[in-house]
Amino acid sequence: MHARLWQLHIRPGMVLDFQNILSSVVELARQQDGYLGVLALASGKSDSPDIILVAVWNSMETIRASENNLFLTHAIARYQTCCEGFPHITVQELLPSDFIATIARAKA
Repeated sequence: MHARLWQLHIRPGMVLDFQNILSSVVELARQQDGYLGVLALASGKSDSPDIILVAVWNSMETIRASENNLFLTHAIARYQTCCEGFPHITVQELLPSDFIATIARAKA
């Protein structure tokens, strides 16, 4: 499994907008082959937090496919409406863990 990590900074007063956009992006992601789920983490000021999203995919190939079919482009465009700057996005391999085993069982 692999994860696409997003680092975002929400503009002041836009937290509710971000939550709505995240929900809409998750709905789009669920239509993508290989998407397994997302974890959202927040830190900093409650009205303007730093956010880390960890979107879990079953393989590097499905992450790349989501880039080629414009899913990633649409997601970035949506987040731009409530975030400062461009999101920092990386892809990392997930190491075996209890969390990963739980995801795998839930999707089986």
